[in-house]
Amino acid sequence: MKSTIRILIALAATLASLALVACGSDDEGDTGAPEADTLEPSQAENAKGEVTWCIGKDTTGSFQAGIDAFNKDNPDVKAQLLELPTSADQQRAQLVQRLQAESDECDVVGMDVIWTAEFASSGWLYDLTPVLDEEQSRFIASTVESTEYGGKDWALPFNTNAGFLYYRTDQVSKPPTSWQDVYSEAQKTNGVIYQGARYEGLTVNFLELLYADGGTVLSDDGTEVEIDSPETTEVLEFMDKGIADGAVPKDVSTYMEEESRTAFEAGKATFMRNWPYAYALGKESDIANDFDITLLPGFAGGEGAGVLGGYNLGISSYTDNPEASLALAEFLTEPEFQTQMMTDASLPATVSESYDDPAVQKAQPFALDLRKAVEQAQPRPVSPVYPQISEAIYKNVYDVINGDTSPDEAASNMQSEIDKALQTF
Repeated sequence: MKSTIRILIALAATLASLALVACGSDDEGDTGAPEADTLEPSQAENAKGEVTWCIGKDTTGSFQAGIDAFNKDNPDVKAQLLELPTSADQQRAQLVQRLQAESDECDVVGMDVIWTAEFASSGWLYDLTPVLDEEQSRFIASTVESTEYGGKDWALPFNTNAGFLYYRTDQVSKPPTSWQDVYSEAQKTNGVIYQGARYEGLTVNFLELLYADGGTVLSDDGTEVEIDSPETTEVLEFMDKGIADGAVPKDVSTYMEEESRTAFEAGKATFMRNWPYAYALGKESDIANDFDITLLPGFAGGEGAGVLGGYNLGISSYTDNPEASLALAEFLTEPEFQTQMMTDASLPATVSESYDDPAVQKAQPFALDLRKAVEQAQPRPVSPVYPQISEAIYKNVYDVINGDTSPDEAASNMQSEIDKALQTF
């Protein structure tokens, strides 16, 4: 049991970092996409030579298992794994350093879904549009959206994630279906907690409410800022009121994923927004028989909306072996390995059919709910300057929930700060 818990805690760190992580014309003037070499599906056939996959630390052993299985099935290719740090920020920094230097060290690039636009716009990736055109039917549609920038596809969806609402079954008879009802019920019981610290997690929590309310951050083409809207102000007022009314404890502004999880397991909240990894850990805790999960609720009568996490696999523009790189990326995103990874390592699959597998459903009883959560989730704003966009969001939301800025002022600040970021690109 103790070894299981240690594995789950290691996995928790990985999933938290993963969380925080179509086709188009070749004419740049029409799509905004950079010119890039294109890979065709047929180029993966009869691949030979060496290839290296660079991705975050393999805390569960599933990445190496994928390499071993690929090498066994492809004797003419020698693939190897190059592990990057656990921290998503450190992973990005190391990848950027290599790619800026035009290094051929990383052939297959494991990218947080929020890096796609930055890497593509910098000319660091092959255009995989023809590959996705042929293979996208096996993927959950929302995960394919996370590979898109400028009307082209730049990666294959590798693993995904979406949030759940956790609730105490011994304190409420059924889960509320709107965020308004969640907060109302939280006032009567023991509160609701989420990731409210000044970091990417707060951006995700805010966007889940904003998307559910019908709001947006950027225009469809990513060139105009649309966040200073009635929906943004409404969501910020809602979050502010939640703190003031006591539905949300004030110390939520110090919570990341793990602080939220441990507080919920310690009985300090009736409701919690968190990622799926917290379910397995919760079943090892003192409240194992007293909680359940449900899809994120709607907002003011609208449908619930999640925000996608996860990683995709891009092919470096500087690889010496694009054919074998594509073969490896395709192998790692095929149903057989996706199912194995979800069963053995609890990494949510991007392939829809994996969720129907009996072994997956035994390992993860919430598998069908998770697929629904991923299906209803949306990508974070697609932009080469996403890090600046996220910072503009989370620092202003943080100021609102701490009583330092009004919702109207915060919405205006977000608008101007994101607009300045767009002007730098």
